[in-house]
Amino acid sequence: MAALPCSSSRAALRASASRATPGRVAICGARPQARACVLSAARSSISLCGPAAAAPPAAALRRQPARAGRMSVMAMAAAAQKRALVSVSDKTGLDQLAKGLAALGFELVSTGGSAKAIEAAGVAVKKVEDLTGFPEMLDGRVKTLHPGVHGGILAIRDNATHMAALAKHDISTIDLDVAVVVDPSDYEQLLEALKPGASPAEGLAFRKRLAWKAYQHTASYDSQVAEWLWGQVGAGEPAPAMSVPMTLTQGLRYGENPHQSAAFYVDDSLAEHNAGGVATAVQHNGKEMSYNNYLDADAAYVACCDFKEPTCVIVKHTNPCGVATRGDLLEAYRLAVRADPISAFGGIVAFNRPVDAELAREIREFRSPTDGETRMFYEIGKSKTLRILEAKARAPSGRQLRQVAGGWLQQGADDLSPEDITFTVVSEKQPTPQQLEDLKFAWRCVKHVKSNAIAVAKGGRMLGMGSGQPNRVKSTEIALEKAGSEATGSVLASDAFFPFTWGDSVEKACQAGVAAIAHPGGSMRDQDAVDCCNKYGVVLVTTGVRHFKH
Repeated sequence: MAALPCSSSRAALRASASRATPGRVAICGARPQARACVLSAARSSISLCGPAAAAPPAAALRRQPARAGRMSVMAMAAAAQKRALVSVSDKTGLDQLAKGLAALGFELVSTGGSAKAIEAAGVAVKKVEDLTGFPEMLDGRVKTLHPGVHGGILAIRDNATHMAALAKHDISTIDLDVAVVVDPSDYEQLLEALKPGASPAEGLAFRKRLAWKAYQHTASYDSQVAEWLWGQVGAGEPAPAMSVPMTLTQGLRYGENPHQSAAFYVDDSLAEHNAGGVATAVQHNGKEMSYNNYLDADAAYVACCDFKEPTCVIVKHTNPCGVATRGDLLEAYRLAVRADPISAFGGIVAFNRPVDAELAREIREFRSPTDGETRMFYEIGKSKTLRILEAKARAPSGRQLRQVAGGWLQQGADDLSPEDITFTVVSEKQPTPQQLEDLKFAWRCVKHVKSNAIAVAKGGRMLGMGSGQPNRVKSTEIALEKAGSEATGSVLASDAFFPFTWGDSVEKACQAGVAAIAHPGGSMRDQDAVDCCNKYGVVLVTTGVRHFKH
């Protein structure tokens, strides 16, 4: 936890936020790999104050001094000399920043590695000890934390007791305005804003943006720290309060529809670090992803990663319309397409194994089973419409957040697999080993279909599925219709129990030739399902596990 912003800096923020007069403190904290910069000069006109949990009010964006933090760059002016205190963790662009500040007449004061980097750039620099009269200590953890610096920052100017204390210890106030920089990409614009003749209005807008960046930066870091601490003491319970740090990856052209604005963010939570997923996928071909592309790609990715054997999953509108497991990925693709060629066209295709150039060419040449002519894929390398993503494999895991009006729902991932479930035979007829494997495959497929969900499968491939219907019998009818004549001897899995049997889903499946059925069980009419399957000589198993997906 050594990278936590210093406690005195936190105190400075609270002190400035509680004053009746405009705040005088600029706070900047950073993660170990981040960087921060706070600059002030005699002619400066903007700074920030207020609690880190809320955006600074416009009235607070006025003249304020800066605080010296573990990873900050602060400029302070003494009498006639403009002085910049520079201390950064990430040295990216530091040489150009130092040269630019020196060219603008700033005297540079720095610490440890930052001072060495500035000296290496050929810029004159003083050590912070020259200001504080006290050397760095504790492996550099204590550098600028000193009354000579913070006394001049935190003193309330209209408090006679405070001012008397400063005078007693010969500490000068620091009544200068600041800009806080947490991104080296802002260094160039910062130097431009500090030049004589720079537009005051543009400078004000720039510093407000820097102020937002600083607060967002520390808020994200605080969220990670809080996440880690709750993981130590929370005992698996929901956190009483929670914030999720996110970083904008791209602005999207629009959302689900052209009239909806949209953007894509990466989750910076500790739990998501290096976990893999569509959010961190590498795109090898095609134009930028759309909002709907991301939703469908994620559904295909999650479903595909749930299978252990080489598998192809085809998704349309977040539902898997084709799934097949085969040692030959090309054959898996062909079988997945055959489940629903019409839906597969224009859909998302996912493999849980690497796709080489030869496989890609073969996929391109495969024609739709509906007419034997239509190519299912755009031409790789020539079509911008075809997006190719490569993502690290990831078994179902992590927390899931979903927004409702005025709030959020949180749940864990549906990470149960057929290997975790007991398939209990409740019918007179017993399943063959192959039927049991088919039931497990169908059960894994139906888990990723929107409720009410039905999946019909046989021989390691999905023959048809029914999704999203308000009643289960309609989903059953759709799945059986897609399976067609291949339904004979197949198996059927339902994501939830069958509330009715006779003339309903169970009997319709039996009459269509389905050989085995799996459902969670738990209905008050479960015995009807058993009696029906016994009548038709069909295997019926219960799992005790539901897989609703909304």
